[in-house]
Amino acid sequence: MLEIFGFIFMTLGVLAFLVSALGLLRMPDVYTRMHVGTKATTIGVVLVALGACFLEPSWSFKLLLLALFVLLTNPLSSSVIARATHKNGLTLERDELKDAS
Repeated sequence: MLEIFGFIFMTLGVLAFLVSALGLLRMPDVYTRMHVGTKATTIGVVLVALGACFLEPSWSFKLLLLALFVLLTNPLSSSVIARATHKNGLTLERDELKDAS
């Protein structure tokens, strides 16, 4: 029974990665691509790690630490990339960060 849950979560994680890849190809600018790349891959990693926890319970602690690390660092790196992109002069039509820098 645990194997079924494991494969379901891993399949959902792979689907999140697929959505992320399609979003990176379809989105029009750096900021929306970065949003898709961050959100979908974070969810994908967490779901794959959760599925692997069901398949191999002895690895659960390490996998949950890995998922926590990704949950904490992926949004932070996305924010740093967005700030660097904005400081290099790439703007949108509606620039909400213009006055903040």
